[in-house]
Amino acid sequence: MAARAALADGAALREVAGRIPAASYAWGMLARESLDAGDPVAAYAFARTGYHRGLDALRRAGWRGAGPVPADHVPNQGFLIALIALADAAEAIGETDEAERCRTFADESDPAARSL
Repeated sequence: MAARAALADGAALREVAGRIPAASYAWGMLARESLDAGDPVAAYAFARTGYHRGLDALRRAGWRGAGPVPADHVPNQGFLIALIALADAAEAIGETDEAERCRTFADESDPAARSL
């Protein structure tokens, strides 16, 4: 939530990721930005960071590695954005198995995740 507030106040994505490195939202958005810019390698790195930071947050909140991760719950959105970006970046660099695993994970978490 702090990352979204900083971005809303005009901070740059890289600044927010550096200042709040646990914010999976910033990493996921950096991944999307890198994909849009045609840099899937950077996108993969950003997305993987956001994915792992998001997993950490989910586990701290009591999630045990299975079950839903609702997309309409704002604190989950950074993780889900990073997960979908990881799937897209993995696909772009030829990691098709990983891309499929990530998409399956997203669909099992919440089918609405792909629309974030």
